Amino acid sequence: MASRFLTLADVTEILNISAPQAYALVRSGELPAIQIGGRGVWRVEATELEGYIQRMYEQTRARNAAEAAADTAG
Repeated sequence: MASRFLTLADVTEILNISAPQAYALVRSGELPAIQIGGRGVWRVEATELEGYIQRMYEQTRARNAAEAAADTAG
């Protein structure tokens, strides 16, 4: 069974980003996460990470379409 929650280290590996970048995504709220335990260790639900990835795909498609439309109009 796949783990429900991921560490920020898992997120950095999956997205191929640095630890500070992952932390910034969580702190900004762009990637929803929770803090667990007395030390406040961050955990990201796997479904939230998948949702974030899908949102990034959608934003990229929209940006590409807007750029293509601007190139055609210009």
